[in-house]
Amino acid sequence: MSAGMPGLLHLAAAVGRPDERDADALVAAVRLAERGGLDFVTFGDPAAPAGPGVLAALPAVAAATERVGLVPALPGGADGPTGSGGLTGPGWPGGVSGTRVLEPGVPGAVALEAGVPGTGGPRIGVPGNGVPGIGVSETGVPEAGVPGFGVFQAGVPEAVGELDRVSRGRGGWWSDPAPRAAEGAATREPVSGARPVRVAGATGAPDAAALCADVVLVPASGPAQAAGLRAELRALAAESGRDPDGLRVLATLLVDLDGEYAAERGHGGGGPRPTPRGPLYRGGPVDLAELIASWYAEGAVDGFHLTPVDPRRDLERLVNGTVALLQHRALFRTFYPGGTLRDHLGLARPRALT
Repeated sequence: MSAGMPGLLHLAAAVGRPDERDADALVAAVRLAERGGLDFVTFGDPAAPAGPGVLAALPAVAAATERVGLVPALPGGADGPTGSGGLTGPGWPGGVSGTRVLEPGVPGAVALEAGVPGTGGPRIGVPGNGVPGIGVSETGVPEAGVPGFGVFQAGVPEAVGELDRVSRGRGGWWSDPAPRAAEGAATREPVSGARPVRVAGATGAPDAAALCADVVLVPASGPAQAAGLRAELRALAAESGRDPDGLRVLATLLVDLDGEYAAERGHGGGGPRPTPRGPLYRGGPVDLAELIASWYAEGAVDGFHLTPVDPRRDLERLVNGTVALLQHRALFRTFYPGGTLRDHLGLARPRALT
């Protein structure tokens, strides 16, 4: 691994609280993150998944934004082929929609809409039932009337596929995979450039995360620890037959940008300290920018996922302070060059159709 990382770093942030019920505040927070150019925002985490108020607000969030990725956290085990993971409710048109995952190995097939009893709405069917087809456009977005690849169920929660569709490729989900019961017992989940982005934590199951995730979040209190975890995950991905360059490893930090503790040992310029909730940075936006820049320059991580201690205060200071400084130093984007979450992360997209 080289001393620095190629290209620009990746930044993501948690927005709101898992039990947030103020939809307007949530929309405002996500729009702020988009103005800063963040790769994606998360809602809740697997230990405290996005609550009903957050889930109900996601359609409005998708409609009010154009580029930033949207990644709700689902409880562990929300990976079943028909499991919605709680992403249901009146905000979703037609109720729960089917998983839209494209399989390049099914040439000439298209995804079809077929009513399935008990879902409360349409979901993806199989070719041959005589209903109108939905294919995929050259941008990778499912689109009516466009011939495309076939569909298979690959553990994507149903409404995550719908979120990815309505946001035009900006959807994803965060659900930590279960550890493998025994060597060889786990069935590899296809990691396709055509499905919503999968985010996972590495704690407890790094092999499973390396197998099935596009983005892995690692708690680290220093660059050496982060670099070791990143190297382990990339090695596990390579052993599984994946290209390790198709995996993004982000360090997770709680951030308290009150600023008054910047000079206290173990905070600010002294680096994060361990807490029961994970590594905590406490200090000012300038010192946080220095920390992010130094870890990235050392090749420790591909970027950071930051969780504000005070969501409304710290997100504003993060975007207008830390991110602005990183942009000024040409370490982070000032605009989105693409429209999908995979574009932001530099991950492979579906093949263009001919």
